Amino acid sequence: MKLSRKLVLAKAKASDLDSVKKLNCWGCNLTDISIFTLMSNIEVLTLSVNSITSLAPLASCLNLCELYLRRNMISSLSELSHLRLLGRLKVLWLAENPCCGTDPNKYRLTVLRCLPRLQKLDNQVVTEEEVALALTQGEEVTTPTDPVQNQLSTNGQPDTETENDPLEYSMDETNKIREQLGMRPLPRDKFPSLSSPSTRENRLLTRKSHTLDAILLLLKDLDEDELHVVHTATQNRLQMFTLNSEMMKNSLQTKRTVDIED
Repeated sequence: MKLSRKLVLAKAKASDLDSVKKLNCWGCNLTDISIFTLMSNIEVLTLSVNSITSLAPLASCLNLCELYLRRNMISSLSELSHLRLLGRLKVLWLAENPCCGTDPNKYRLTVLRCLPRLQKLDNQVVTEEEVALALTQGEEVTTPTDPVQNQLSTNGQPDTETENDPLEYSMDETNKIREQLGMRPLPRDKFPSLSSPSTRENRLLTRKSHTLDAILLLLKDLDEDELHVVHTATQNRLQMFTLNSEMMKNSLQTKRTVDIED
């Protein structure tokens, strides 16, 4: 069943979609929620006990604070990537979906890594310690593949890299970000143009540069509590690098000792 404009207005007792702030569609046998691409002002949304498979339409609901999706047909946690830009989303209930799997700890850490701003997940309060742990041990959530992006390119061969990769910024876009941060622009000869053939190593360097720029820009939008979470996760990450470095150093030292004894 498709959620229609008429049904939304009837349930919300509203005259237009823009005025709808809260909506309860519990148990309406919904499969199509594309109407939410037109409802950017929605704040509290209940869609539990339906047959929803994709969260893509909710990416437009930038004012969403609470989202209830219990007992739907969401098969992959990759659908959560559509919620990443919803900065006001604090409450999510996703339990009893196929994507939750059989390992509740793994599921919870993965969700919190993708959505670290959540304050409550599945009716359970989220702690700072959980978020810090999730950012280091939770699995990374990738963006769902768009069927349109899987179409053959103009030369009849499958595209080896998606054109809509969020990290594939042009040099101009990268330098605009750096300018906002008060950083010097990158010289054009430092990285090859993304539109021209390049090696895998050069592409990796370019993506890392874009990632760093994006992170620095996003930090300006975080409040004190959120910065504390990032700080804790960064410390944990650095400790892992230090530990790995020491282990590698000890391993090399042991190997040299064995070689000398031989």
